[in-house]
Amino acid sequence: MRGRLALLVAAVSVLVLTAFLVPLALLVRTVAADRATVRATADAQSLAPVVGTADPDTVRLTVEQLTAASGRQVSVYLPDGTVLGTPAPRTPAVALAARGQSLTAESAGGREVVIAVQGRPDGTGVIRTVVPRSELTAGVARAWLVLALLGVLLVLVGLVVADRLAATLVRPIAALSAVSHRLAKAELDARVEPAGPAELREVAGALNHLAGRIQVLLREEREQVADLSHRLRTPLTVLRLEAESLRDPDDAARLTTAVDGLERAVTGVIRQARWRTGPPGGGADCDAAAVVGERVAFWSVLAEDTGRTVTLDLAPGPLPVGVDGDDLAAAVDALLGNVFAHTPDGTPFTVRLVPDPAGVVLTVADAGPGLPAGAARRGVSRAGSTGLGLDIADRAARAAGGRLELGSGPDGGALVLLRLGPPRS
Repeated sequence: MRGRLALLVAAVSVLVLTAFLVPLALLVRTVAADRATVRATADAQSLAPVVGTADPDTVRLTVEQLTAASGRQVSVYLPDGTVLGTPAPRTPAVALAARGQSLTAESAGGREVVIAVQGRPDGTGVIRTVVPRSELTAGVARAWLVLALLGVLLVLVGLVVADRLAATLVRPIAALSAVSHRLAKAELDARVEPAGPAELREVAGALNHLAGRIQVLLREEREQVADLSHRLRTPLTVLRLEAESLRDPDDAARLTTAVDGLERAVTGVIRQARWRTGPPGGGADCDAAAVVGERVAFWSVLAEDTGRTVTLDLAPGPLPVGVDGDDLAAAVDALLGNVFAHTPDGTPFTVRLVPDPAGVVLTVADAGPGLPAGAARRGVSRAGSTGLGLDIADRAARAAGGRLELGSGPDGGALVLLRLGPPRS
């Protein structure tokens, strides 16, 4: 912006100065020529009394003195054809002046000044002098140089002033940009000091108000999540006691594991609600092989109860990924939960975890009816669920620097690929 404002001011300054200095330069040249002409005319007119009354010898002596003093050619034409002073042929201007008309005319050597002198007994005499080109333009080049330097100085001053004015605009805008980037990084305590023109101060005040409002909304959200988690603690405790009271140890262990997973999910929700400085999972990592193996083992019990065949292809660990273990477990649970929710009992499915040049790839494929249109949109479900499963998996993949890919398997069923990047250094 500073460069463009400086360019604009420079262009306007050059146009204004050109419109002002060019006529002034022409005027200087005209004034110099007129001044030289006036001096020459005054010198020639000083000879008129002598030419009109004195004898030829006196006129000759006076003309020679004037020529030596002025440095210009001075000629006097008497009515009898005698030429005194600088020898020069009669020009049309001299012939016209001999009829009694004084005038000024341009000639090859400069400007010709002729004065008719009447009063001589033998007729009209003519005084002629020539102002050379060098005298007509004396001092003009120096005046033009001064004007050019003045114009350049004014342009430079204009650029300096424009740069200072532009700085008063650019600095507040840069401060606004810096604070907006800090807010985007969840530094919600960032504020901008209002400065600059009234419009920028108004924008700064609006940005500060927005940051304060975001803080209020997040604080209210954290309080609501904390209240919800507190309310969930009691039924979770009841479920744990009920699970421990079961007579069948296998059933008790399975339900206790489910309650533990639910409790971890609630804890993760609380932690994410309190998060401020980075994206979920940022700075945390886990062993994908261990997490996926544990969650598949958990879901294998339900798969056995519903007559599903589970094929697990798990690469040997450790396979570190840049996402928290609880977040990855929630993503795996969401993908496997979709298999059970959207395919009929007895539908087989495959879970495959292999290393990849960009990290690891988790594949969940089933032999069901496939994914419906719009399944990836958050909150959209055609099976009565919340529609958040794939969104949870997608957020976990993005937290690890990867992505979620949806497709169809060779047998027409759903194929979900969860690409996870390595831990961040």
